[in-house]
Amino acid sequence: GEEHYNCISALHKSMRGSDENASLYWLARMLEGGEDPLYVARRLVRFASEDIGLADPLALTQAVAAYQGCHFIGMPECEVILAQCVVYFARAPKSVEVYRAYSNVKECLRTHTGPLPPVPLHLRNAPTRLMKNLGYGKGYKYNPMYKEPVEQDYLPEELKGTDFFKEKKT
Repeated sequence: GEEHYNCISALHKSMRGSDENASLYWLARMLEGGEDPLYVARRLVRFASEDIGLADPLALTQAVAAYQGCHFIGMPECEVILAQCVVYFARAPKSVEVYRAYSNVKECLRTHTGPLPPVPLHLRNAPTRLMKNLGYGKGYKYNPMYKEPVEQDYLPEELKGTDFFKEKKT
């Protein structure tokens, strides 16, 4: 019932708040109450990117490993796998940088009027002669071929100068 959602919310917010004791409590309450460990593990995968993100890029690896471990061995043995992951997440630094930036991109797409801007010609793949003749891929600079950073636009002309990491959601 509703307590299912209340407990996962409490777990999520306890990890976000870096409270390892409360995080373990809510995890145990869920598991001892019969919650599917794979449900908890799926939520941990989301948490790894949504709340920890680039502050600790290995968090996603930890979450996926916890999910796989739970899938392989099931309850009750997988409880310690989830407990380790939950404590790791509670102790981890947090960052919502990518989460916010992706939200800004989605907002940009949702509020755009008219057709979306086309992919710039130099970024298009040119698998056929006709596409090459139309200018697909022309002028593209293959970064690994250069010792120095390459100056090249990757966004459509209409979005030139847009920085989704700095843009504010409206």
